[in-house]
Amino acid sequence: MAKVTTSDGTRRPAILIRSSPWKAGTEQTPWHDVFDMDNGHVRYFGDHKAGLSATPGTTTGNAALLDAFTGHQGHTLEERAIAAPLLLFRAVSQNGKPKGHVEFCGVGIVERTERLVQWGGREHTTFVNYVYDIALIDLTSEGDAVTWDWIEARRDKGTSHAQALELAPRAWREWVKHGSSALPRLRRRVAQAQVTKVRDQRPQLGGSGAADLELVYRYFDGRKHDFEAVAAAVAARLLRGAGHGYVEGWLTRRSGDGGADFVGRLDLGTGLAGTSLVVLGQAKCVRPDTLITAEQIARVVARLRRGWIGVYVTTGAYSEPAQTEMVEDQYPIILINGMSLVAELRSMARDDHGGDLAACIERVLSSRASVVTNRRPEEILLQ
Repeated sequence: MAKVTTSDGTRRPAILIRSSPWKAGTEQTPWHDVFDMDNGHVRYFGDHKAGLSATPGTTTGNAALLDAFTGHQGHTLEERAIAAPLLLFRAVSQNGKPKGHVEFCGVGIVERTERLVQWGGREHTTFVNYVYDIALIDLTSEGDAVTWDWIEARRDKGTSHAQALELAPRAWREWVKHGSSALPRLRRRVAQAQVTKVRDQRPQLGGSGAADLELVYRYFDGRKHDFEAVAAAVAARLLRGAGHGYVEGWLTRRSGDGGADFVGRLDLGTGLAGTSLVVLGQAKCVRPDTLITAEQIARVVARLRRGWIGVYVTTGAYSEPAQTEMVEDQYPIILINGMSLVAELRSMARDDHGGDLAACIERVLSSRASVVTNRRPEEILLQ
């Protein structure tokens, strides 16, 4: 929407964002947006494309979002009051048809931006683009909806910033009042069961995810120790993607690893307001239809000391009893199943290897060949 000038300043009523997952990876839409509705997070790629001569950041979408980011980083109530809300939509299928239908996903605030290099275009050339991490705010008080009267008020030149703000969702008003420090408690969260059914941990049969998982399993069948390098890389990427500071350590030797396959460090906060946790990783390359049991997870947990957490990475899935025991006993362990594993590997392949999954795996293996050792896990805290 175009900016309007009111008696107390200029504001943009809103920015409407639409993502089409079915177009992801095409020449027209080479990026892959992520909508994590349950945790109130969207990772949205800007509209720069391969072959464009325009300077990155000057295309219509990127220019508007970068301008919105400036407003969302406002240090005063007055600055945040004129910031443009993001209204996010994504295309959904209806009756098997992917086009023509969208669903409202929520109201967003840009938390951070990143300038990056992507693959795209018919020739798979590289180009510079922007990606935005967007927080979706809680709309529980409004029945998970937004009244259009708020946007109309922001469009009305005769309505002041304060008057328009009165029609905003409760969480938006709280954010305007308190700023970014309030986002953790204002973020959209969906209460959900902590146990995931086995069928929801496996890619759809006949789909690309199932083919990728089978490729990974066959690649490492008979060379399970090499799988540890890939498991460590995927764990590192997932932890960093969640906004944590993660330091990769080393892979353990085949003998004497004591049940640990890789070691890392999770850094929380900084200085006196920070701490570091030892990450002990277990990697299991098994047939994709294999279930990891509670006993297998418990063996990893038994090695954890205070201030340590575990990561279990597998090409299989986790049984529901195993997950139930983990929740009830409050095990400090992260579970990465086969579907999550190949989804992350496929993302790595798209970002750095033109979509070539095998080349991505080879690169991971070659880059980690020299970091195998039998050091004690706690030594990672000294790095």
